[in-house]
Amino acid sequence: MEPQQIREGYLVKKRSVLNYWTAVWVVLSDDGVEFYKKKTDQSPKGMIPLKGATLVNPCQDCGNRVLVFKITTLKKQDHFFQASHVEERELWVKDIKRAISCLQGGKKFARKSTRRSIRLPDTVDLAQLYTLLRDQDEGVKELKLERENRIFNHCFTGSTVIDWLISKEKARNRPEALMLSTGLMNEGFLQPAGDLSKEGAESGENSVFLDQTNAFYYFADSGFFCEGYSSDEDSLLKEEFRGNIVKQGCLLKQGHRRKNWKVRKFILRNDPPYMHYYDPTKGEDPLGSIYLRGSVVTALEFVPDAKKYDIEGNLFEIITSEETHYYLQAATGEERKGWIEAVQEASKSV
Repeated sequence: MEPQQIREGYLVKKRSVLNYWTAVWVVLSDDGVEFYKKKTDQSPKGMIPLKGATLVNPCQDCGNRVLVFKITTLKKQDHFFQASHVEERELWVKDIKRAISCLQGGKKFARKSTRRSIRLPDTVDLAQLYTLLRDQDEGVKELKLERENRIFNHCFTGSTVIDWLISKEKARNRPEALMLSTGLMNEGFLQPAGDLSKEGAESGENSVFLDQTNAFYYFADSGFFCEGYSSDEDSLLKEEFRGNIVKQGCLLKQGHRRKNWKVRKFILRNDPPYMHYYDPTKGEDPLGSIYLRGSVVTALEFVPDAKKYDIEGNLFEIITSEETHYYLQAATGEERKGWIEAVQEASKSV
């Protein structure tokens, strides 16, 4: 019987020989994980059997890299993967864990209900708690805070998190809320911003979340950035990052000069509407940005020169107000629709 395909998409994978990370197309089936150099390749570069495997999430064996999880096979081979944002990582981890569990129990893979509930189960699910924290209406609000001649954008104080946990009845008292907050930080959901909170996070063997109004934190997949008092030119550059993140993920992008296609991580922000793109294997400095106000986005059946690179399906184009053309490819038709709708909405902002 053919293996059941469960999930597919782009992830960044650490190569087994060198300390080198590369974007790959990953396909999860009910008995293993295959990864390909390109989505259109017929044969995988490798296959990770899940029978007897274990999964570590988050994995903190990779230095400063966040959003990493590790699969260790029955033969003790480690495979490291990095997602582009927290929600994506948690979806992959949930399905991989489920597949491993089904193999161990001799059962057929079936997803559990993902219906959202406002109350946590008796055993605290930190991923679910993080989702509630990030809720735009009922969660912790991201603010612009100032300290020691620096401005911290899209962050919040440690005390704010503690107060929220108690007010929402996720913790009975401040010590219990502090324990949950420390767990969220150690799991990579919350990140320290500023010297004080970083000192707490790096204090000896046990990281400490600080219940203080001058200790700043941010969500792992937020639009956080820090700036000092600088020139008008620098301020204009930072203005691009002030908007809230409305969508993010990996897409294939065609280069303007060589017309080749590469996997890029895209982050779409509103007010002001910018779409920044990054090398998913490297740091957080963007390779470029697309200003979306007044732009037009449409689905495409084909792109000039795309066939030469074996690129087909789920294509779309963004034409900016300055008539610069960007050709992109999503992993699925549903994903393409989501990106088109998000870009259309952002382009209308005034």
